[in-house]
Amino acid sequence: MPFMPEMLCFCGHRFQVYKRAHKTCDYVTPYPHHTRRLEGTVHLETRCDGEAHGGCQAACLIYWKHAWLKPISGNPSKVDAPGSGTSPKWVGAASSTGCSESEIWAHTHLFDPNGGTPTYVCQATQIPHATKPLAWWDVRQYLEDYWSGNVGLRRIFNALTYSTYYNLSQAGIGFGPVMRWFYDKFHPVWGGTLFPRTPGLIPEGKPTPSRTLNLQPGELVRVKPHEEILKTVDSSNRNRGMYWDAELVPYCGKTYRVLKRVSKLIIEQTGKMQEMKNPCIILDTVVCQARYSPCRMLCPKSMYPYWREIWLERVEANATDPSGAKETGDGGDVVLTSLKARSVSRART
Repeated sequence: MPFMPEMLCFCGHRFQVYKRAHKTCDYVTPYPHHTRRLEGTVHLETRCDGEAHGGCQAACLIYWKHAWLKPISGNPSKVDAPGSGTSPKWVGAASSTGCSESEIWAHTHLFDPNGGTPTYVCQATQIPHATKPLAWWDVRQYLEDYWSGNVGLRRIFNALTYSTYYNLSQAGIGFGPVMRWFYDKFHPVWGGTLFPRTPGLIPEGKPTPSRTLNLQPGELVRVKPHEEILKTVDSSNRNRGMYWDAELVPYCGKTYRVLKRVSKLIIEQTGKMQEMKNPCIILDTVVCQARYSPCRMLCPKSMYPYWREIWLERVEANATDPSGAKETGDGGDVVLTSLKARSVSRART
């Protein structure tokens, strides 16, 4: 697991542990994406700003090895705000047991000897090398999800129930259409939306619509209802190449603030920078919760989903406050976990 230059600004600061990173999604290996096991790793509320990696705008949640953290005690209010970071307090001179700051920067990319674009190396691209395989059916991971405080019992129960329901509907035993009809018919009972993996209404191969709102950071937007969004994606759930994922469904109909516009990001499979023809949107506090993802259920990676502007609608500035989408545990319990045996609730990098 590489220590990246973007992490230097957090050195010397105090943060609460956000989640135990005992598992994570692997987007490097070909689809289907599976879960991978990590050892001795946590997530703080710190994200990569892409400064050392060509200005990548993905804003990935950073992995922190236990060896890079120091448990502290004292007043829990004396922690730095999530995402805070100033000039690095770590001196860039090499030590007898470490490396220099210049060496950390030197390992962020590989030059193409033929003069092509560089290949970037970051924590996301190195997941297969920093992890071990983890089978989706290994029940110990779900016990760890609960024991660590990552996820509450209610979320685990809901995820397992949906997974069972979805797999039965896909089993080819003839009940699939009936099960999806039943879900769509009675979803108001449990306050949900349509079946999360409902295909779009545009035939595959046909053009999908677009809309330009020119949304800017700080603006309020409302995510359109699921039914309306399905009219903008094809039967493979894509709009101009961007996938409408089931993990976005829980946010439909709710209001959030625009965090940033994304026009370039590193493709994890290749390490190459990808320039987007049509910028997409990241919404503040809206993260993937891995509720509906096969083989990687309840992954704590909390990546930012990408939104087409046609899936959003601008809200007047005097509208009510945006919906709180911060990941919480069962019944709204705060999910700020500790290290092993809950003995550490805060950490200093």
